[in-house]
Amino acid sequence: MAQPSKELRFEPPDNKRLANLCGPLDANLRQVETALDVAITRRAARLVVRGEAAAVERACTLLETLYARAAVPLDADEFQLAAVASLSGDAADEDAPRLMTRRRDLAGRTPNQRAYLESILAHDVTFGIGPAGTGKTYLAVACAVDALERDAVKRIVLVRPAVEAGERLGFLPGDLAQKVDPYLRPLYDALYDLMGFDRVGKMFEKGAIEIAPLAYMRGRTLNHAFIILDEAQNTTPEQMKMFLTRMGFGAKAVVTGDPTQIDLPRGTRSGLIEAQEVLDGVRGVAMTRFSAADVVRHPLVGRIVAAYEAHAARAPEDGRADVAEALLRGPRGRP
Repeated sequence: MAQPSKELRFEPPDNKRLANLCGPLDANLRQVETALDVAITRRAARLVVRGEAAAVERACTLLETLYARAAVPLDADEFQLAAVASLSGDAADEDAPRLMTRRRDLAGRTPNQRAYLESILAHDVTFGIGPAGTGKTYLAVACAVDALERDAVKRIVLVRPAVEAGERLGFLPGDLAQKVDPYLRPLYDALYDLMGFDRVGKMFEKGAIEIAPLAYMRGRTLNHAFIILDEAQNTTPEQMKMFLTRMGFGAKAVVTGDPTQIDLPRGTRSGLIEAQEVLDGVRGVAMTRFSAADVVRHPLVGRIVAAYEAHAARAPEDGRADVAEALLRGPRGRP
């Protein structure tokens, strides 16, 4: 049985726009094919899109939207973000939170991302739980930068457990900052993108931005600070409780993590999974759960995440059944 197809002819014809839309050797069209699971054939200015009926309609709408923007060359990021919006089937909300950062167009790209931003702004503690590429860390850092720019907080504190590939801080060369640096690189990257390299450097010098390994947080009280705990799936229950009780007056905390990527020793329960159960329903605490549909990296990442989720649902391995079940059920057995 032949797949549904639809022909596109752009009127009025514009060879420059068409070239910008298709990209070198039709690379942009291949990206749309991968993102939306369709096949696109081009003959001069004629495009034929084949695939499932709904996917064909989404692809045609996306191509028409991008053609309208193609007076100038389109970069890969623009294609990928447009594809994410197309897959979500959700138009941009003009009332969605807008943050004060160097990226003027920064906003949630999916319904879950917008709900996440709203939760961070409205709650003192917010959990962002889900797979890689869903914007959990980046959006948390963006909210922290926004709060600092608006003088809602006096400093940003970035925290991460140093649990990676079996290495420990003591075995790495250098002083404390050099030992911790590799673990916090994703947070640095987000800061540089949102504030600029020079400004971030000055903020570190003034103490307005601080990095801290989780192990060094004990005994501290953080007032008027925006605190981000990244990679929280690698905390123990004791560490998670210790972190959440560091909050002082005027503080806000965001906890991000992916329960399917736990690097703790076998048999050690993740503090992130326990926190979902313990804090469910606690006033002032919000939880946003992301899925493969919220991935805003390369379109293939969403499919990889979905494939791993499906595999975990069929056959949890290595005694990590509790991890897969927590991810799929949510707290207290609710989907």
